[in-house]
Amino acid sequence: MEKIGKRFQGKVAVVTASTQGIGFSIAKRLGFEGASVVISSRNQKNVDKAVETLRASGLQVFGLVCDVSNSQQRKNLIEKTIQKYGKIDVIVSNAAADFSIDSILETEESVLDKSWEINVKASILILQEAAPHLEKGSSVVLVSSIAGYHPQALMAIYGVTKTTLLGLTKALAAEMGPNTRVNCIAPGFVPTNFSDFITKNDEFRKAIEERTLLKRLGTREDMAAAAAFLASEEASFITGETLVIAGGIPSRL
Repeated sequence: MEKIGKRFQGKVAVVTASTQGIGFSIAKRLGFEGASVVISSRNQKNVDKAVETLRASGLQVFGLVCDVSNSQQRKNLIEKTIQKYGKIDVIVSNAAADFSIDSILETEESVLDKSWEINVKASILILQEAAPHLEKGSSVVLVSSIAGYHPQALMAIYGVTKTTLLGLTKALAAEMGPNTRVNCIAPGFVPTNFSDFITKNDEFRKAIEERTLLKRLGTREDMAAAAAFLASEEASFITGETLVIAGGIPSRL
């Protein structure tokens, strides 16, 4: 980390669901590159711990509780960021949930609603709150998944919501340009608390590694590097695109 540049010096970045896993690594990377980072999650204890960890590394970080399905907490996340920093340059919408391993036709309506609410709708509503405060030259990064290209049986509804984010990226890029770029990352399989049920199973893990051209799982740092690139001025002529970071697992032609 010490050798990376300062592409986000003077920038303000908001990252949802960022007290652990991929979201935390993205926030850490943006902070190391000079950003003042606003992190959030549903749990105050997790927020406090993550803030303490990042500040111990010398980063500028501000933590807030935000359940992205809660309208008042979404509003508070943006309002408190503006009160503290006066602007927003980068938003990374990372919050997601996988509520079901049932087949699509056996999934209860309440689960369908919650999956849509967290994985798709919340990104839209956060951006509705934030859009008036985004600086010219700002950047949005949505977090989809390799599962968005090929929804698997154990995570079918999750995969379908992640497919939706690919289209949402295109639509938002058209709507928010030219002042704001909107891109997306599609992580492959990365060991996190969220993916434990897959990556800690030796059989599943070996099968995934065999399908991956680089013969390994991804790391949270791999995902953070890709998100930081898309958010940075180095990607200033890229918008409406999804970057697959999956070690060569087939996604598209």
